[in-house]
Amino acid sequence: MGLLDDKVVLVNGGSQGVGAAIARAAVREGAVVAVTGRRPEPGEALVEELTAAGGKALYVRADLSDAEQAKDSVARVVQTYGRVDCLVNSAGLTSRGTLLDTTPELFDQHIGINLKGPFFAMQAAVADMVGREAPGTIVNIITSSAHGGQPFLAPYVAAKAGLIGLTRNAAHAHRWDRVRINGLNIGWTATEGEDATQKAFHGAGDDWRDEAAAKLPMGKLGQPDEIADFVVFLLSDRSGVVTGSVIDWDQNVLGGLD
Repeated sequence: MGLLDDKVVLVNGGSQGVGAAIARAAVREGAVVAVTGRRPEPGEALVEELTAAGGKALYVRADLSDAEQAKDSVARVVQTYGRVDCLVNSAGLTSRGTLLDTTPELFDQHIGINLKGPFFAMQAAVADMVGREAPGTIVNIITSSAHGGQPFLAPYVAAKAGLIGLTRNAAHAHRWDRVRINGLNIGWTATEGEDATQKAFHGAGDDWRDEAAAKLPMGKLGQPDEIADFVVFLLSDRSGVVTGSVIDWDQNVLGGLD
């Protein structure tokens, strides 16, 4: 038996990177999966991959910075599969900006993707769970940078720190509904999006992963499939009663000094 047998799992921002890894792991553990993304090509390709492997999957095109589209992503899954048992908010925007050079437009983009989208997706998913008087689980993919982060991540940190507060607030509000809500503060991770970011903002070459890994304690960046396994555990009944936890999933120890 899989950890998520017969569960309906919605992975927002699930067409690539960590989200796609979570979708693959959820299907492997027996779930029916829906993924959202702004670009149809990777989303549809992932659904084809999962279906070819014997899974059941759906792609929903959505711009999660739009509250109505975030809510509609849940409605589409409920319309197709009858319910949402688990929600993962994994979409993220990491474009750079400091306190001094961030424009209102960039700030709004970060709030839209990194905070508003998760808020309204959670609103719709929890409403479905409460309406059915059924338990459910939510995992928000956050970031270790939410503890402070680099100067060039000012709007990103502001939005993701807000998501930490939202995670705990919603978990407390719906604990008696048996809706468990947790967050994962992931560190530097090897994804397609990070590759594009390193090249676009930091002039990195194709070997940047190897150079970065050599400077990290474990000799590698965070791996999406390893994160995905942990997320599946948090979504599943095997994680027991835990709710309102925001877990630091990184190889740098916060507060540790050399």
